[in-house]
Amino acid sequence: MAELSLTIDGQQVAVAEGATILDAARAAGVAIPTLCHDPDLEPYGGCRLCIVKVEGMRGMPPSCITKAADGMCVTTADEEIVAARRTVMRLLLADHPNDCLSRRGNLDCELQRLAKDMGVREHGLIPLTREGSIDQSNPVFVRDMNRCVLCARCVGACEQILGLGAIHFIRRGHATEVGTFMGGDIAQSTCESCGECVVHCPTGALAFREPPPEPEKEVASVCQYCGTGCSILMGVRGGKVVRARGNPEGPVNRGNLCVKGRFGAIEYVHHPERLTTPLIRREGELQEASWDEALDLVAEKLAPHKGDAFASFSSAKVANEDNYLMQKFTRAVMGTNSVDHCARL
Repeated sequence: MAELSLTIDGQQVAVAEGATILDAARAAGVAIPTLCHDPDLEPYGGCRLCIVKVEGMRGMPPSCITKAADGMCVTTADEEIVAARRTVMRLLLADHPNDCLSRRGNLDCELQRLAKDMGVREHGLIPLTREGSIDQSNPVFVRDMNRCVLCARCVGACEQILGLGAIHFIRRGHATEVGTFMGGDIAQSTCESCGECVVHCPTGALAFREPPPEPEKEVASVCQYCGTGCSILMGVRGGKVVRARGNPEGPVNRGNLCVKGRFGAIEYVHHPERLTTPLIRREGELQEASWDEALDLVAEKLAPHKGDAFASFSSAKVANEDNYLMQKFTRAVMGTNSVDHCARL
């Protein structure tokens, strides 16, 4: 791919053709504030916090959707740019509740962090009163449109990552908000409760009902709910798993998780009825045994049932390789073609 050379704040930068000014600035280590931009989604250009100046171009275009061009000369921060960004931030804060410090999601609020980094302590404007809808129909998360800044990151996550499109912008003007078709409850839509919209929301307009505590460390693992093999990061605190999130470096899921992977893993890992060792029935009671004892017993019991007296039933929770071995064992060792699989049901 062809390379482009441009100047950003006096620094020569080389980027691949098709990159945006924001991409080029970050490659050069130049920080540009942005709220609607998400590396997992297509550029939207809605918040206007990332405006810059380009020599020979009118106005101050948003850097996240403006393509870099060879020989372009960009200024990312001067008095006029900083003043314009602060005005945008004040307008956002004037249309946002000011109780962030009293909310559990406070540390995850990108809007609050950006305001602090930009030196905006008070918006100094007459607060806008917008009565946004509050949807608590979903068992996993709450949707509070009073906190929404219309960044469209939740919309993009649902459309581009999940391919569902359960939510989008509805109504017009000051009454615009993110909602479902015909403005119904999210529980009655095509939403799968995967939580991707919540993960990508920067303001707390979408928040989990029970926000997990901050983990002390994260351990890389593989989700066991199906055979897809999604990479997950298990957050551990006090010796217990308290959070699961997608691993951005996972080649299968690239940081995304379904509802089972995000919420189910925490439930079954520490479930009191979870089996952690094989059990063998002795004198009518199940007792703990070693794997060698358990496998020897299974082989002993299966030996008399070869041929049509045997059938195997496999699972969608294991990998394709494991299912292949199961059918191979059934055909080559047990001598029958009676193989079935739960995914067929």
